[in-house]
Amino acid sequence: MARRSRARSGSTTSSEAALADAEPAADDYRVLRPGFNQRVYALVRQVPRGALTTYGDIAKALGAVQVSRHVGNALAALREVDHAAGEVPWQRVVNSRGRISFPVGSESFERQRRALEAEGVSVEPDGRVPLRALRFSCFELD
Repeated sequence: MARRSRARSGSTTSSEAALADAEPAADDYRVLRPGFNQRVYALVRQVPRGALTTYGDIAKALGAVQVSRHVGNALAALREVDHAAGEVPWQRVVNSRGRISFPVGSESFERQRRALEAEGVSVEPDGRVPLRALRFSCFELD
């Protein structure tokens, strides 16, 4: 996948090079067209009860692994009523380390922990979940 390069005079530091490598390529931004959040929600709805996926798995299913942060933003955009209604099972999405992404002990962390435990997913006190055993990534695209 092509990366956007930065033309600079002089040398670049390793952190600048890493930042350039981490930025989405122009092609990746095509998935961020209108309706992106709805496409994220449609994929998250496919994750079965008791299973887990990652922000990166969703981004990869959308065709641009570099937009995983945008997947998180889409899920964060869900309103409280959406969480309560359970229409989008946002709690089934964790980070690539197999952890709840919210700070341990925060209200959001506790909400996600309770929702996962209600589905039979064990959550360690530090937010670790059995991602390897429960990972779902067989998404169907419309």
